[in-house]
Amino acid sequence: MNDMWEYSPALENRDVANLKPSYRMFVDGEFVEGAGEPLKTLNPATEEVLAEVSTAAPSDVDNAVKAARRAHERVWGRMPGAERAKYVFRIARMIAERSRELAVLESLDNGKPIKESRDVDVPTASAHFFYHAGWADKLGYAGLGPDPRPLGVAGQVIPWNFPLLMAAWKLAPALACGNTVVLKPAETTPLTALVLAEIIQQADVPPGVVNILPGAGDVGAELTNHPGVDKVAFTGSTDVGKLIQRSLAGSGKKLTLELGGKAANVVFDDAPLDQAVEGIVNGIFFNQGHVCCAGSRLLVQESVADELLDKLRARVSTLRIGDPLDKNTDVGAINSRAQLNKINELVSSGEAEGASRWTSPCPLPEKGFFFAPTVFAGVSQAMRIAREEIFGPVLSVLTFRTPDEAVAKANNTPYGLSAGIWTDKGSRILWMANKMRAGVVWANTFNRFDPTAPFGGYQESGFGREGGRTGLEAYLDV
Repeated sequence: MNDMWEYSPALENRDVANLKPSYRMFVDGEFVEGAGEPLKTLNPATEEVLAEVSTAAPSDVDNAVKAARRAHERVWGRMPGAERAKYVFRIARMIAERSRELAVLESLDNGKPIKESRDVDVPTASAHFFYHAGWADKLGYAGLGPDPRPLGVAGQVIPWNFPLLMAAWKLAPALACGNTVVLKPAETTPLTALVLAEIIQQADVPPGVVNILPGAGDVGAELTNHPGVDKVAFTGSTDVGKLIQRSLAGSGKKLTLELGGKAANVVFDDAPLDQAVEGIVNGIFFNQGHVCCAGSRLLVQESVADELLDKLRARVSTLRIGDPLDKNTDVGAINSRAQLNKINELVSSGEAEGASRWTSPCPLPEKGFFFAPTVFAGVSQAMRIAREEIFGPVLSVLTFRTPDEAVAKANNTPYGLSAGIWTDKGSRILWMANKMRAGVVWANTFNRFDPTAPFGGYQESGFGREGGRTGLEAYLDV
């Protein structure tokens, strides 16, 4: 008798997404055709074309920046904070009202499981607008000086791993602080940003306050280097972040960068192992590992390493991989073929360098870009899988004997975005947190986010903070 639970499909209705055959960019309060070459955005779970999207040319970038400048000087920058707050609150409410539509569209365009877009991405995006709206008329009390003023026009470039949420992270504080914005969504995931533009239009936000320009990296480069932009905010790869920093050196533009990561998730021998396993799984397999702060390096104290690995493999074997619109799916599709190829290359290097690979025996769909959750044991710090960001559902496991060795191995990376600590001792948590070079350190949990808490990194993970009172400073002249 088979005593295994079998899950019947529980598919969300894709019609809820209100998918249109074509989408246009948003400039000066209107949806207009871009002068760039149109792109086709794909469903990574099926490789089908979802929609055609118009893209921006340099002339469109110039028009958008000029529209943002006019809106800042004539309306938004001089508007009282209490009035700005009403618009930002309105956006927050409308995101919440259209949450199901946005969640389904996000899963179609990005490939992430519907339960993640429904329960994490969309609610947190709405929460960022709610939270920052509350700051709009209180900036003088934020501890950033007696008369903080907006910077002007912000150029913002966001990645494909959290398309709607990253837009909210960028837009909400910029708008609350009195800046106007030109936003470039990622080339492979433009759809929810353009629906957000619909919401902004329906909220009666003055024309030019928010402009959204789809396109590839050349559009982002044109935007960040435009002389009419006062502040640049970029979330994405470390290599592109370095290019932006070089190009803006000496320009006087304010810059924040949130880049790659190779986070250490450290498990001590006194940790609650079952709880730690859940945190490890969430830390690396959430959003298919497409998370800059993913806990992709697991450091386990030697005495419990075998027991933890057994528990971990058993738990990962239960993860369900498949259709992102199935509410039973735990791990969805890799966002693009290019990203899948990168994951395969790095996994092959791990095997070639002698690490022990274990891959979940779960069946994979025949179509689409999928990769089974994979755990490497016997990893050394010299291996590529321990040094380079894989940005996929791949975990590298290293061991340590003493707390000092754990700190040394955790910090042996050019990155510094996040870290996790699992132990029963509060004193050890505080000691480790002070020693680890990471912008966010979680204790006995992982991937906890809140609009009230600042997020950002050190070293090659970037600089500046987003969220919380601290994150307001990036959008203010203080």
